[in-house]
Amino acid sequence: MAIDGPAGSGKSTVAKTLATVLGWSFLDTGAMYRAVTVEALRRDLDVEDYDAVGRMAGSLAIETLPRVSVNGRDVEDDLRGERVNEAVSAVAANPQVRRHMVERQRRFASVQPLGTVVEGRDIATVVFPDATLKVYLTASLAERARRRGDEGESSIARRDVADTTRAVSPLRQAAEAIVIDTTGRDVANVVEEIVECLNTKISS
Repeated sequence: MAIDGPAGSGKSTVAKTLATVLGWSFLDTGAMYRAVTVEALRRDLDVEDYDAVGRMAGSLAIETLPRVSVNGRDVEDDLRGERVNEAVSAVAANPQVRRHMVERQRRFASVQPLGTVVEGRDIATVVFPDATLKVYLTASLAERARRRGDEGESSIARRDVADTTRAVSPLRQAAEAIVIDTTGRDVANVVEEIVECLNTKISS
């Protein structure tokens, strides 16, 4: 299952809950790009230096469960720091980084015994275009900023522009994706709707 959407739309929370309900694996691709960003900043790399960051990304061992780690070092608590929030869009726009991460994402899904719920910004359009079900989550800017207590509306809006206009794998709603506005809705309600859509898709 591919779940896409802008920052703060509820992707991670919904996807994790869905994976638990379905008994599937879960992969947070956004955490992977943030992990690369954390490491680039730790090494004092210029995040706009695509070659240097790309080479580094290819050499990293990144785990996302149970907590996010880079080369065995837990970075979970560093993922949403202010510097990472400001730099992650540049790292995620790096073609070399994306190539390395997409390869790992596809490899992860290929070895899961059941299904996998994968969330990000290019999952249905680039990483898994043949996903059984494609979901695009959205929410109002005010709601998304509220959820991301560490980021204001202006920061979220800048991320939206960066994510939708980047040259490589921009955030797009897949033509066949089910669109769900999560504004004011609880997670259980959204998950229930997606499970119903999945069951309908499988039985059709």
